Amino acid sequence: MATTVHRDQSNPPPDADEQMGAYSEAATSGLYDKLTGLSGKYDNVRRYWEDELTRRWIRPHLSELIERKSAEMRRLRIMDLGCGSGDGYELLRGVRRTDAGLTRRETWLLGDGAMEHYKGVELNEDLLTQARFIHGGNPKLEFVQGNFCEGLPVEEGERPYDLYLTSYGTFSHHNDDETLIQLLADIAKHTEDHCIIVGDWLGRYSYEWQELWVADHSELRNMDYVISYIYDEKEREARRDELAHIYLRLMTPEEVMACAAEASKRAGADIKLRAFHDRSIFTGRHSDTCEYNPHAQPMRTLVNRLHEINYRTDLTDLKIDYVPKPGFDFINSFFNEISMAWNTLVETTEEMLANFDQDEARIIPEPHIPDSYPPALKEMLGRMAAVVNGVGWLDVGLPRENIIEPQLGYELRNLVSRMQRGIGCSHGLVGIFEVDKT
Repeated sequence: MATTVHRDQSNPPPDADEQMGAYSEAATSGLYDKLTGLSGKYDNVRRYWEDELTRRWIRPHLSELIERKSAEMRRLRIMDLGCGSGDGYELLRGVRRTDAGLTRRETWLLGDGAMEHYKGVELNEDLLTQARFIHGGNPKLEFVQGNFCEGLPVEEGERPYDLYLTSYGTFSHHNDDETLIQLLADIAKHTEDHCIIVGDWLGRYSYEWQELWVADHSELRNMDYVISYIYDEKEREARRDELAHIYLRLMTPEEVMACAAEASKRAGADIKLRAFHDRSIFTGRHSDTCEYNPHAQPMRTLVNRLHEINYRTDLTDLKIDYVPKPGFDFINSFFNEISMAWNTLVETTEEMLANFDQDEARIIPEPHIPDSYPPALKEMLGRMAAVVNGVGWLDVGLPRENIIEPQLGYELRNLVSRMQRGIGCSHGLVGIFEVDKT
């Protein structure tokens, strides 16, 4: 079992330069590059689950912004805070205008004509170098070094932006609420008439760091986070003493809203909530390392395999055995419900595969779906039955490995997305806000 990571909370957190060493370490490892598949930063879960869900949540707000600016004969201005190697830009460019049908080519919401300027702000020079290498040929993109924990990184006279974006826990670099409050207030003050803010934090009650759960949020505000997930277990343990540490803020919606309320007072402008979303329930990066919860299961690795070409997964391994933590009844109730729905989808899919009759080219008998199941679960079970019946008879192309298992991955993703409540019970807590002075 991996060694649990804890830093003495009585010691001061690392300063900004020291924490940036963790990102330099990851960037120079080669495992932060644009790799795909079963490992690395851009694994299958990142590409097919996390990116796509975030895009889905951003889409209505981005669409509204584009329509608003178009009506004013203007284009969109975007600031990406903590842009890394340009991840926020790639996230936005992948937002689809609609879920295209079979007869249409895919269309992208943020086309070349919709954006005036994108400014990526990043403190780490290694990541900025990557960003400029990847996107340096686009004249509408600018990457600058800056620290958003010291206020909004704008020059005197710089025009306001329409979308302020963060992604993948970036706002958790605000270890002190004061710096987050000041940044939000700066954004609200700098806004001329209207803007959207997408904030992204680490959820306080993610199962992968259950050992850090506390009822009194003043007791443990920040976690000692190690980017160790990019290494396999053997190398992770061998390099344990070499890995740099980052101090990251854990958040609930209530804590975020308290900061937003104080920022609104300082700015004299309301920062209004539009939505909260939980991303990566059971599939966060540290679900595989068990560094903050010895009961966690390697669900990210298992889900990665569902989306791997020509790879057959033992679906039995996909079942979640949730271990509750005493004293957190509401959180335990949520995790119990969603894990049981997850397991039911996996188990019923196993039954469908076992009961598929090759001669009849259909499932016999059809799975029984009780009316008492949550609506999302019933819908996903119906979809899986349609997929198994639709392709189970194929004798070429490995239908289970290349069609049925990836679709099970998508339906598990959709199930969790539909059942999430935006309460901080996941690796990522996404908050979408609006400032409207019109």
